[in-house]
Amino acid sequence: MPHWCPATVIGKRTWTKGLFTLKIRCQEVEPFLPGQFLHLAIELPSVDGQEARIVNRPYSVASHHSAELEFFIVLVEEGELTPRLDKLQIGDSLLVSQKAAGSFTLQKAPHLKNLWLMATGTGLAPYIAMVRDSYVWDNFEKVFIVHGVRHFPDLAYTDELRALEQQFSGRFRLLQSLTREESPDCLKGRINDLFENGKLEAAAEAKISPEDTTILLCGNPEMLDSMESLMTARGMKMHRSKTPGNIVHERYW
Repeated sequence: MPHWCPATVIGKRTWTKGLFTLKIRCQEVEPFLPGQFLHLAIELPSVDGQEARIVNRPYSVASHHSAELEFFIVLVEEGELTPRLDKLQIGDSLLVSQKAAGSFTLQKAPHLKNLWLMATGTGLAPYIAMVRDSYVWDNFEKVFIVHGVRHFPDLAYTDELRALEQQFSGRFRLLQSLTREESPDCLKGRINDLFENGKLEAAAEAKISPEDTTILLCGNPEMLDSMESLMTARGMKMHRSKTPGNIVHERYW
């Protein structure tokens, strides 16, 4: 069981119904690396003879370590925790684990020339933390974020990421894709299909190759499995501490 620290909601942004970013303040969280996760929790009072209990879930942090932390969350209506998190307002209290965990970090990934960060849905969260930190810009020549969602309103952090394209012109590209509708600013289709038919690399004006590319995958297990298979066919392999490769992934459920 994690050691719980008190936290306070200091900000909330609703991107679309059921999709929101929660910003909290907590002084007691120990230092962590972008890409790691913390547990958020709410203590439920005793009801009808049941003892008070804590409900919690791990979330990748969408910010680097500080007293103010961000979490990118999708509402699971039948869930025990996210409906309660969705109802929180500024000033409300919750709990956060003191220590972060997880090895989905750039420090654990191979340092090749080009870095591709591919995500579906809220799998974008760890990448937001990474691109807000200087480590990524100090260790990779070019960075690509690929974010796949169903509908246009599901796209989050777009303004911030487009600003980074201006700040790191020629070094950073944002590629967004939709599966249920079309937009002139987005690719149409699943990430794995866009990679397989060549549209993803064409839009990025860059090739993914085993010689110079590190790939992080985060989100839907179907996307992870499909992309791993496609990348393997191209000569890439999973990265292990004892057997270096190109691919690092994080399953979101």
